Amino acid sequence: MSTVYRKTVWFVRGLREYTLNGYLEAKKKFEDLDTDTYKDLNGKAYMVTGANSGIGKSVSLELAKRGATVHMVCRDKTRGEEAHQELLEASPNKEVHLHLLDMSMPRKVWEFALNFAASGKTLNVLVNNAGCMVNERVVSQDGLEKNFATNTLGTYLLTTGLISTLEKSEEPRIITVSSGGMLLVKLDVQDLQFERMNPFDGTMAYAQNKRQQVIMTEKWAEMYKSTGIHFSSMHPGWADTPAVKSSMPDFHRRMQGKLRTPEQGADTIVWLCISKEAVKTPSGSFFQDRQAVSKHLPLAWTKSSAGDEETLMTKLKELAEKFRVENTPNE
Repeated sequence: MSTVYRKTVWFVRGLREYTLNGYLEAKKKFEDLDTDTYKDLNGKAYMVTGANSGIGKSVSLELAKRGATVHMVCRDKTRGEEAHQELLEASPNKEVHLHLLDMSMPRKVWEFALNFAASGKTLNVLVNNAGCMVNERVVSQDGLEKNFATNTLGTYLLTTGLISTLEKSEEPRIITVSSGGMLLVKLDVQDLQFERMNPFDGTMAYAQNKRQQVIMTEKWAEMYKSTGIHFSSMHPGWADTPAVKSSMPDFHRRMQGKLRTPEQGADTIVWLCISKEAVKTPSGSFFQDRQAVSKHLPLAWTKSSAGDEETLMTKLKELAEKFRVENTPNE
């Protein structure tokens, strides 16, 4: 009964808040980001994962247009190069750099993070946007379920690997792009890689990963409070992106005309990246349309115990150590 309740309440809320109309209503109260305060980001450096399409590309383009140094992290070489060239052509800013990285490969993520940290490059903001929804259980050569490896462990490794770099910069921020789908589930630390999920459900695996990201953000805010880094997670709403079209074709087809554009989905991420108001909110908050919102549906019983949350972080730390790469080869 609780699952039916959650899905019903979530979908009704989604139709009201996560759609294009929800964005247009929320926008009436938005802070103006086209003022002189935010127009010039020269000297600031941002890293955006999953930057070759959809929301990630929209965030990267908006930051590049404002003069920021942008590090685009992409998995696919061809699509990454196409997106990189598109940004260079759309903006006079040439400080846009492409990095190729598969977030599902933990050793490569470690290598990239440690190498970037060793390079001495400045980084003010990390946007953990890369993600996947694989609709069948696929296990990688590292023995990791694909969704978990990309969405959860990859995000954990890149973030923790770049903490030392970020804490040296001015107003450091880490933004993790979660999803409203996480409201449907409670953290399950006993089956992080969905070995017991039968039949396998890609949407529920994704929702569990996104719940994990929100909890990681909360825990990081506590663990790294002394660094001055502001942590946040967010829900971009239901946006019309290539990822949504390929992973949820039926939903994409049914919602035509109601979905947000990638730029509208990216709006809160950009705001979290650059707004002075954004960092006045408590670190570890979850955002929707530039507002900190609840991480749980009412009466949905999705709050996890402190013990389970600690177990999640412990298991991620153990996996991080298992795949840790000590050497930092040149990029």
